Amino acid sequence: MDLNSSIEKNFRLSPRQKSALDKLGLKTTKDLLFYFPSRYENFSERKNIASLAEGDKTTVFGEVLEASLGKTWKKRMSISEITVGDNTGIIKAVWFHQPYMAKMLNVGDKVALTGKISRNKSGLSISNPNFEKISAYEALGEGSVILPVYSETSGITSRWLRFAIQRILNSLEENIADPIPKEILKKYHLPSLKSSLIFIHKPQKLKDAEAARKRLAFEEIFFIQLARLSQRQEREKHHSLKINFDQEELGKFLSSFPFELTGAQKKVISAVAGDMQKSSPMSRLLEGDVGSGKTAVAIAAVYLAISAGYQVAYMAPTEILAGQHFQSFIEYFSELRLTPKIGLITSSGCQKFPSKVNPSEATKISRAQLLKWVENGEIPILIGTHSLIQDKVKLKNLALVIIDEQHRFGARQRASLVTDKSGDVPHLLSMTATPIPRTLALTIYGDLDLSLLDELPAGRKSPITKIISPEERGTAYAMIREEINKGRQAYIICPRIDEPDPEKEMALLAKSVKEEAKKLKKEIFQEMEIGILHGKMTPQEKEEALLKFKDNKINILVATSVVEVGINVPNATIIIIEGAERFGLAQLHQLRGRVIRSSHQPYCLVFAESKSQKTTERLKALTSAKNGFELAEYDLKIRGAGELGGGKQWGVSDIGMEALKNIKMVEAARTESQKIIAESPDLKKYPLLLAKIANNGKQIHFE
Repeated sequence: MDLNSSIEKNFRLSPRQKSALDKLGLKTTKDLLFYFPSRYENFSERKNIASLAEGDKTTVFGEVLEASLGKTWKKRMSISEITVGDNTGIIKAVWFHQPYMAKMLNVGDKVALTGKISRNKSGLSISNPNFEKISAYEALGEGSVILPVYSETSGITSRWLRFAIQRILNSLEENIADPIPKEILKKYHLPSLKSSLIFIHKPQKLKDAEAARKRLAFEEIFFIQLARLSQRQEREKHHSLKINFDQEELGKFLSSFPFELTGAQKKVISAVAGDMQKSSPMSRLLEGDVGSGKTAVAIAAVYLAISAGYQVAYMAPTEILAGQHFQSFIEYFSELRLTPKIGLITSSGCQKFPSKVNPSEATKISRAQLLKWVENGEIPILIGTHSLIQDKVKLKNLALVIIDEQHRFGARQRASLVTDKSGDVPHLLSMTATPIPRTLALTIYGDLDLSLLDELPAGRKSPITKIISPEERGTAYAMIREEINKGRQAYIICPRIDEPDPEKEMALLAKSVKEEAKKLKKEIFQEMEIGILHGKMTPQEKEEALLKFKDNKINILVATSVVEVGINVPNATIIIIEGAERFGLAQLHQLRGRVIRSSHQPYCLVFAESKSQKTTERLKALTSAKNGFELAEYDLKIRGAGELGGGKQWGVSDIGMEALKNIKMVEAARTESQKIIAESPDLKKYPLLLAKIANNGKQIHFE
């Protein structure tokens, strides 16, 4: 069976099945083979119906004896009900709001029902159980007592997936070339690739499945790190512009800052300066908690580059953030009595340049004029969005690239910015305020040196974070009024921009920016100036709203998470986050960071629509974690595989995300990948590793 062929070439599929497989992202036979179970049912621990007790969480096997569809007497709620029996007794299964269940299960069907056993007046029952039709009790997994359960969608069941994957496993040739060297497998007691594929899909014991997952998780992390180290090796072959500087002059520059640098800032600036003195390009990632002062480090790096007569490109993920950096750079350098020419370029056609009349202010200029000055080297600092990587943007002597919130850019976007047409590769300083667990940082950013800013500047106060119940909403609004009466300002964050379609009931609970702003102005804060900010506004509208808020002409800014990154309004000291369970913990921490910008006491008040235990636990972590790094580690620990900041965002599969909970595994993968790159930088000694990286996927080779 050709693993690279389409699924329909090897299996007879109905149109519904084709659509379902597409929905699951399964196109080739290889995709099916690497579609792993989400859990397992251990049937060796199954109970007869006669031995069931209230509260048991188990799987019940039996034959459908009766099936009916009815409604409750009071609420007229639809109920599907079946009676299932085995040789020892009978039990009822009930599904609420699922009338189709009574049609899917017929008298005589043999089923496996998984759920919690409860008791009512009629006896034992099982409510809203997961179910699966089976051919016979003995035929489960062809004699196996452990049954893999896969994530399903309408049209594709776990039973079909087991059948299809078993056929693929049976067709695998004896000698599958394993890309991971045998000595590494032996060192860490990992099964071979073929054994792992069999163990994960058809384990005889749960330990087999665990061993397989461990190996496949190690493999994914190992290859990500190997690819990153290989990229770094390639990058270091290039020459970069060596930036020499006078240590005393740098010291004078840093001492002229209007604040005292933290020990962490001084340490990172020293590391960056040392990197930029080399003729090989710097590759450094700066992780700084919210409000830790990454901009000051960036300013120091920019100063070193432009003092040596070179240019700097600063790329931000949004126009709002690019504009904010442009303004803060002008203010920073004017305070330091320096007036380097700074340009701003965005994809919406907004180009700016410091005014000749008043260098602390900006004036708009044509794109053609800006690009001409950039190409001539007259503008040493160019700030922008991804528009910086357009072919028309040519920098004469680019020595330093700074990328803010680097994970928001694709690898190709980053690469195109740090590849100079002249052959020189500029130094790269990436920055992020997004809390990243250490294991994830070591893996995803394996090609970069990591620096941490884990201190807050002197005078900054930790935010007081509270989870607010609906009954305390009045108290929250009173706190906002109190802060505004002190001359401060407030943010109110809503998950949506507009009110949802009334027919979509699930969305009705989520507050929207537009309606909430109207309601607050009409009913709560009539005397206040309320503004709005969201992603659908034009760049000019966003800029005007931010400028008014920054100038304190707006007391309360009602916004979406568009303010999550980089918005700097020191006078804002209190933030309310509505529908907090709709945001990830890292995102909540970023939003809270909007009010950690001054020496005033900041407050973060969190409202949640859900009262589930999971939501409560996550939000409690937000109130107790000391910093973003601690919060990120907690998020990785409590959340399911693939949920951390969106596993897809990082290019890591669910099984790979599981590996990131194991620091020893990540460090082992890093150690082994470093050894291989040191021994064979071009990987020619390891052709299977080279082929896997080149194919950027799960490649199986047959001998």
